[in-house]
Amino acid sequence: MRQSNMEITVQRKRFTPKSTISDVSFDGNFAGHILEDTDRGLSQAMPLSEIQERKVHGKTAIPTGRYEVAISYSNRFGKMLPLLLNIPGFSGIRIHPGNLATDTEGCLLPGLSFGENKVLDSRAAFANWMLRIQGALRKEKVFITITK
Repeated sequence: MRQSNMEITVQRKRFTPKSTISDVSFDGNFAGHILEDTDRGLSQAMPLSEIQERKVHGKTAIPTGRYEVAISYSNRFGKMLPLLLNIPGFSGIRIHPGNLATDTEGCLLPGLSFGENKVLDSRAAFANWMLRIQGALRKEKVFITITK
């Protein structure tokens, strides 16, 4: 019998000119926060040309929408990391540890708590999330939905 998918929900809540901080839930249960680059109002439903027009390379949060998550080897980080698939206008978007907006070029940085333009305890949050995503992928698909 087919299991249901794991659903990760990212609700963007805190916006500054330098970063976006969201609340994160795994299957409806609060799991921490995510730090991203500046939200420039992009949506998965927009034409690609509009996404590319608004995007500032390395300083833009990915479009809101629902994306499948896989785990693959990152050459940049030299280890296995979650990868978000098929994001219009973006590639190589991963979930990885980091604390500041300057630590991301569109990627999602996990944290257990947050401050202005930063998340804290990122390695601890990442280790927990990685185990949960790996476990889920053994039996089901994993999706992440980013909303405002």
